[in-house]
Amino acid sequence: MWNKGQALAVAVVVCLLTAAPAWADVVSHWDEIAVRTLTTQTPALSPFAQARFAAIVQLAVFDAVNATTGEYNGYLGSPVARTSGPIVAPAGASSEAAAIAAAHAVLVNYFPASAAALDTERSASLAAIPDGAAKTNGIATGAAAAAAMIAERNGDGSSPLTFYLPPSPTLPGKWDITPGCPTDANGNALGGILFNWPNIRPFGVPRPPLGHWSAAFRPGPPPAITSDTYAKDYNELRRVGGVASPDRPQDRATIARFYAALSPTFVFHAVARQLAEGRGQSLTTNARILALMSIATTDALVASMATKYHYLFWRPVTAIRAGDTDGNPNTDPDATYTPFIVTPCFPSYPSNHASGSNAAIETLRLFYGNAGHAIIVSATIPVEGLVTREYTSLQQISTDIDDARIYGGIHFRFDQEAGVNLGRTLATFVVERNLRAGH
Repeated sequence: MWNKGQALAVAVVVCLLTAAPAWADVVSHWDEIAVRTLTTQTPALSPFAQARFAAIVQLAVFDAVNATTGEYNGYLGSPVARTSGPIVAPAGASSEAAAIAAAHAVLVNYFPASAAALDTERSASLAAIPDGAAKTNGIATGAAAAAAMIAERNGDGSSPLTFYLPPSPTLPGKWDITPGCPTDANGNALGGILFNWPNIRPFGVPRPPLGHWSAAFRPGPPPAITSDTYAKDYNELRRVGGVASPDRPQDRATIARFYAALSPTFVFHAVARQLAEGRGQSLTTNARILALMSIATTDALVASMATKYHYLFWRPVTAIRAGDTDGNPNTDPDATYTPFIVTPCFPSYPSNHASGSNAAIETLRLFYGNAGHAIIVSATIPVEGLVTREYTSLQQISTDIDDARIYGGIHFRFDQEAGVNLGRTLATFVVERNLRAGH
């Protein structure tokens, strides 16, 4: 499915150094365990699969903990879920035991090869809880929430994976196979990947009886390839995005590699754990924020992929090599243009990283505010080695991600802008409509 270049772009780095906060309640601790499990699988999970599994884990944890506290309306049994009833916990059931059991059961179900390590983590976490009925009932509640969430997501459209094969020849402005796209055993291109992803059942958005649910969040079309806006962004890419561009600062080269290696799930779950530190919020509230962020991230990635395959806009590597075919007098072609990082094998508009990341950013902003933070994202990545980025606002992370895709040569700036708007709009909807305070 993934060729070597694509696997590198989504593989988790050799050493993940952004740790859970020292205070780590069990929800944050098991979020860190979940993200580590998702981002160290062999073969590597795509960022899309990582986001989907993270949402399943965090919703199971939230419903398990919330069943013991009753602070909010649960997810299972809500209008957006298919299941008929919520999770119910015996009086006095341990919230901590419920969270541990829920996260563990979901992860072991989907990743049995990681069971030994997960079992060890489960035993260590549960050992800190006194034996008794509260612990036993908490474990049972967590197991029930996990089983219900797994059943809820069965047949959600995430498999089988399918491909989009463009017509030949393609028209100017339309997506075509790019270098690095997967091939079959005979070397024939399989087509655009994750063509089935637009059809995944959303986590936090009700599906209308007619039409595709993502249309409500779909940005308008990309600029016409004959427009001045297109020419401006085209020439920016041609100047700074090539593999040997002299106009790309070293700092932006590092950022391009950094966010090519790190998924939204890895980055923003680490950020969320840091923002929760020291705030004194309840276990259920922490679980709720992580669950809402996970819902928003994965639904934004689905909506973004649906938009990509709706507009089928070409990638910079295709556009710049064929700049003499677009009818725009201000776009000189470069037949040798090769982007700095590997181009993912699907259409360009909008940016998936911008969509998923800004869904997470907007969720966190709604709870914690944009600025006044001390955020560290640190990892060891190929070529660069150890990279540490320090941020004081969530917007700074968004700006870095935009630069990463532009200086990486794989997205036009208007791709990023559309992704930012899609992600933030969808996140606002998800937070307003899901996991509300119980009455």
